[in-house]
Amino acid sequence: MKMPRSHQHHGRRISMGGRDVVAFGLDRHYLQDIYFYAMTSSWTMFFFAAAVVYLIFNIVFAGLYALGDHPVANLTPDNFLGYFFFSVETLATVGYGNMHPQTVYAHVISSVEIFIGMSSVALTTGVMFARFSRPRSNIIFADHPVCHMVDGRRLLMIRLANARMNIISEASAKLRLVKNHASPETGSFRKILDLELERDHHPIFSLGWTVIHVIDESSPLYGYTKEQLNELNAALVLSIEGLDEMTNQSQRARHYYPCSSIRWNHRYVDILKFQGDTPHLHYAKFHESENLDDIS
Repeated sequence: MKMPRSHQHHGRRISMGGRDVVAFGLDRHYLQDIYFYAMTSSWTMFFFAAAVVYLIFNIVFAGLYALGDHPVANLTPDNFLGYFFFSVETLATVGYGNMHPQTVYAHVISSVEIFIGMSSVALTTGVMFARFSRPRSNIIFADHPVCHMVDGRRLLMIRLANARMNIISEASAKLRLVKNHASPETGSFRKILDLELERDHHPIFSLGWTVIHVIDESSPLYGYTKEQLNELNAALVLSIEGLDEMTNQSQRARHYYPCSSIRWNHRYVDILKFQGDTPHLHYAKFHESENLDDIS
């Protein structure tokens, strides 16, 4: 019995916010997504794929030249390797002049190859420039959110820093809670809830920033214990966006925290120290927190 098409595909493993998800039944359209794969692959894989395509092109055209009747003058060496080298020169539009087409057949093949060569160089150059110029932020997120009481309020806090120490102007932060939700009417799905921040904008984000959410009666986290959050597979997603004043490009960063990573009744270790009037920031302690029970 033939299986339905949607069940013939192997599972596709993808990473969603720090969790691996295996998806089934999705068709892959490699030719339509060449640009996507070129932009998302590593530099090593990108150059390796480009080299493989380059090699295949030259082998194919070398074979086409070899089908002709002495199509290339002064072929050196006088074998398939010579046709391969001539294809390399033609595809790259180098044209050294020693080897050259001497038949109509060779001129037709070389004309097609030159067109493909010029197009491929333009496309490869464009993709390389797009990869190189793509804005990348260097925002550091603390390894663990912390939660503790301050002046009678329970605060959830996440510390972040701009490792480049340049100015990201009008930076904005958004914190969301993602958790399992199930009901007879809607079935099971992942529900996304916004967590209001005390300050969700930073005018000149250049050093550090601690985003704060108050867990009160209006908070989606209110009333949940850490055990209940773990059962719901709950997680926090923190997104940062702003304008890099150096490059005038938009900078974005995102971090995913399973709620199991929250350190309850902890506070961050202070990284700001003063020597005279000069503030010193010690980022070696950026991820460290201390248990308030131990302090008291």
